[in-house]
Amino acid sequence: MLPKSQFPALTPTLALLAFCLAVAGGCARRETAADAGIRDGTLLVGNAAEPADLDPDVITSFTDSNIDYALLEGLTSIDEKTALPVPAAASSWEASSDGLIYTFHLRLGMLWSDGEPVTAGDFAYSFRRILTPIFGAKYSYMLWPIRNARAFNEGQLADFSQVGISAPDPLTLRLVLERPTPYLPALAAHTSWLPVNPRTIARFGGMTDRGSAWTRPGNFVGNGPFVLSEWVPNARIVAVKNPRYWDAAHVRLNRIVFYPVESFDTEEHDFRAGQMHVTYSLPVSKIAGYRGMDPPRLRVDPWLSTTYLTINVTKPPLDRLLVRRALALGIDREAITRDVLSGTAIPTRSLTPPGCAGYTPKAEVSDDFEQARRLLAQAGYPGGAGLPVIEIQAFSEGSTTRVLEAIQSMWRRELGVRVTITPLEQKTLYENQQSLNYQIGTAGWVADYPDPSTFLNQYVTEGGNNWAGWSDREFDRLVAESERTADNGRRYELFQRAEAILLGQAPIIPLYLLPRIYLIHPAVRGWDPSVLGFHNFKKVWLDPSWAAGR
Repeated sequence: MLPKSQFPALTPTLALLAFCLAVAGGCARRETAADAGIRDGTLLVGNAAEPADLDPDVITSFTDSNIDYALLEGLTSIDEKTALPVPAAASSWEASSDGLIYTFHLRLGMLWSDGEPVTAGDFAYSFRRILTPIFGAKYSYMLWPIRNARAFNEGQLADFSQVGISAPDPLTLRLVLERPTPYLPALAAHTSWLPVNPRTIARFGGMTDRGSAWTRPGNFVGNGPFVLSEWVPNARIVAVKNPRYWDAAHVRLNRIVFYPVESFDTEEHDFRAGQMHVTYSLPVSKIAGYRGMDPPRLRVDPWLSTTYLTINVTKPPLDRLLVRRALALGIDREAITRDVLSGTAIPTRSLTPPGCAGYTPKAEVSDDFEQARRLLAQAGYPGGAGLPVIEIQAFSEGSTTRVLEAIQSMWRRELGVRVTITPLEQKTLYENQQSLNYQIGTAGWVADYPDPSTFLNQYVTEGGNNWAGWSDREFDRLVAESERTADNGRRYELFQRAEAILLGQAPIIPLYLLPRIYLIHPAVRGWDPSVLGFHNFKKVWLDPSWAAGR
């Protein structure tokens, strides 16, 4: 910096000009990334976590699926407004009178992003891949309604031709089922049913190779409305409009940028700074401010989602039922939702949300500190004496930590139980849970399709998403019987009994139901509320005229 005496003196005229320029420069509004995106059709989306993978046969998280739905298209998709299946890659389908045969008719002229035709054989290949035992897909059970799919998946049947999947011609896919499955068209919209390109898989390895280079930019071949163009780890994932998509004429976005921002505070700051059009979530502490000062940007959508703690029942002392039940009872859920979550969540004492496709669970875990203390004493740990410190592994987002700190305080004060909290990135948290490398972990489940089976099926013995190491023969039997039952009334009776067993055995501790609370720019159009949380990006667009109404 120059000494003061070296600054040139300004004449009054020059001084006035400098002031005017300073004011004009200070008041001129710079174009933000969000503004630029509105101008050139680029949607900027917060997506909470760095993808573990983009292979639809491998992924298990909601955030990874969110990206894949932009890149790939299944036989059906779920309409956000009705939660009903609608045509996607299949223009139509029909079921036989006994409900055991579904025939899907693919759209004529569909192409992969590399220009090759999309065929029924490609879907059949994809289904064989996810069901192949050595591949070890966590979500393979989503195809088990198909005849012999489970037997093939579990290695009891080696001949895939005996599985009820066939492609009589390039545009016809026929599925023969084990049992009537009235929700099959909704199931077909799940990421585990998304197709992969067989030629691309072969180009970068074998059918059952995991982590191959086919999911990288430049290699990824999809059939969705967008194509992967960039993936900078922990920074952004970019998808551009696919000109070969069958309905490209109606896709109004040119580009989507997904930001893996795990801190919701950082995400909210980026939104305010004009760096994002839609956030993944919103810190609880910021909700009141937006509700009072900027309600058009605040969205509170219904969501079929439950937040809970999952317990590794294979590790002492949590292999003791009395200890698990004591911990489940020793929580004041009303206080958590009122004082920590500012009334934005609803306490829940069951796994399945009430009203899920007409099913509301009757069994509940009560909030009962006195009973919790008795159970802990029966387990040999009166007042927590002798019980080792228990670790809770947690998603590192702020409100999750505050909820756990409240539980930590309750367990310490009421039960004498000491716990430590270990914040982790989502990818590491899930990897530890999948490998049973934890004691207690935070968890949440968003319905894969609108049916209670999506919540309860995950806890069958050796289920792909059973990360508790828990097994109960009667629970398995009830779930299996529900799968053979077409009558919903009877199915729901079986689910009631199964859920009662699950809650009584306490491999999970239900906490609360949380609507999807997030921020959205007023220029975003076609972003309808979705009880499953997913949005059809082909219908989303950015309205440049939004500012005229400000």
